[in-house]
Amino acid sequence: MSQTNFEPKIVGFLCNWCSYRAADLAGIARITHAPNVRIVRVMCSGRVDPTFVLKALSLGADGVMIAGCHPGECHYVDQNYKAMRRYHLLKHTLHAMGVEPDRVRLVWASAAEGQQLAEAIDGLVADVKKLGPLGWSQNWEENGERLHALEEIINEHAEAMEVHA
Repeated sequence: MSQTNFEPKIVGFLCNWCSYRAADLAGIARITHAPNVRIVRVMCSGRVDPTFVLKALSLGADGVMIAGCHPGECHYVDQNYKAMRRYHLLKHTLHAMGVEPDRVRLVWASAAEGQQLAEAIDGLVADVKKLGPLGWSQNWEENGERLHALEEIINEHAEAMEVHA
């Protein structure tokens, strides 16, 4: 596939209370945006684990958008601050792995900001088009170990997050 015909696949993790409703508003208001985003509704952007992003990229996504309530307006008190911390750590990790950090974007959009969310989607799609296909999933030798390796990462992360009394 030539670079000019490349249409990126974007996975969007959108907060149920604000960003998902902004996407709904954009649709109701017939605000056009790139159709490249496949939306996954989560209850809160703080719920988006970095392994979700890594798994999306490993399974063929060229970019990922995480969208939530504006800081200070989270329905779960301060979970969007948690999302912000995870996002910055994730970008650092992606850079260390040789993946362009610009493939992942954190966006704040309230339920009334359908236009802003549509513009953010268009911006991410344009930036990922410039970067070209990630092709990460094609770089794995398919021997049945890829999903096992991803599951191990998730298990290691879960063990690291446990708090022992």
